[in-house]
Amino acid sequence: MTQLDLPHLYGLAVALALGLLIGLERGWEMREREEGKRIAGLRTYGLIGLLGGICALLAQVLGAVVLGFGFLGLSILLVAAYYRRFKLSGDLGITSMVAALLTFGYGALAVMDHLFAATAAAVITALLLDLKPRLHAWLRRLTPQELNATFELLLISVVLLPVLPDKGYGPWQSLNPYEIWWMVVLIAGIGFIGYFAIKIGGARYGAPLTGITGGLVSSTAVTITLSRLVRDLPEHRDALISGILAACATMFPRILLVASVVNPKLFVPLAIPTSVTALLTYAAGWWFWRRSPGGPLGQHVETLSNPFQIGMAIRFSLLLAVIMLLANAMRAWLGDAGLYVLAALSGLGDVDAINLSVSRLSLHEISLQVAIMTIFIAATSNTLVKSLMAAYLGGWATGWRVALPSFVAIAAGVLAGLMFS
Repeated sequence: MTQLDLPHLYGLAVALALGLLIGLERGWEMREREEGKRIAGLRTYGLIGLLGGICALLAQVLGAVVLGFGFLGLSILLVAAYYRRFKLSGDLGITSMVAALLTFGYGALAVMDHLFAATAAAVITALLLDLKPRLHAWLRRLTPQELNATFELLLISVVLLPVLPDKGYGPWQSLNPYEIWWMVVLIAGIGFIGYFAIKIGGARYGAPLTGITGGLVSSTAVTITLSRLVRDLPEHRDALISGILAACATMFPRILLVASVVNPKLFVPLAIPTSVTALLTYAAGWWFWRRSPGGPLGQHVETLSNPFQIGMAIRFSLLLAVIMLLANAMRAWLGDAGLYVLAALSGLGDVDAINLSVSRLSLHEISLQVAIMTIFIAATSNTLVKSLMAAYLGGWATGWRVALPSFVAIAAGVLAGLMFS
């Protein structure tokens, strides 16, 4: 055996293994059928993978046309087998045929030194074939409204967002179309995720999960989404409030992370107040979660609004654009003396922007204590806005349940920071 034969044999072995992998799933799926009443089984798929490898090997010597004729011959054979099966049983499914053609291609890729691509694609193919019952069950539960919402969300994010100019316009270059539309996508996306998280996990588990994960991106967006659901699902108010508080709590670890990346010296003095605030807010959210009724939404799912809330997202983004304009105006009029005012105004829309700015200033221009106080002013301002949004969208009972534990936690965090600074 020459040294050149070893890579070829290894490629053929992988081609055979990938065919057997897909054949294992297909054979298990059709194990109840009698011998001779299925297009292909474990052995046949293994041989198809090996056939793809052999054709690719011959193509290296005789030309790529061999691989094409091999694929064409297999296709004709499969069509003949499919026609015979259709005449006998009336089965119109072509999944096994497509899987066989893919197996041939994976075998060829394995011999042509694309082992990773062939292996990864074969594993994903086997997984998709195995998930058929669950995928079909999920598809049957999908409503037309939810399907339309999915496509509309893809339209505004994948199609429209990339073509918008990423530059500032207007006074002080405050209005950036890309950033503003990104907020539209963000808020609509959070609402979309929250809708399905609650539909799948129920209000009791879906809301806290949405709060924790969504709070890593935008606690304000989560607050809007869950507060709106309180009006649709008043019996699940406590569970939804727990999700809002989880999002508010998650904002503080995010603040710590962003500030520490910009200026590592901020980590130690900022860790204590942010940790205390986050832990107390999480505790309040857990208390409301314990009070909430168990079980999934069941018949209440139908009362949920459209998962794609583009109108609400656009209104909020327009509000954000106004706040961005005002924040830049205050900075231009008051300069460094207006840092705290700027923090309060910036916090009305977003904490990350002022957090990044102040963290950079703390490297050389301002003290760490001033930076931390400015960040907490922005966080307090943002918490006030979220409490008002919760009250406006979910009622005053929701608003004060969000505001009281949030502000107590912030006060405790600031006090802890002052004691241990």
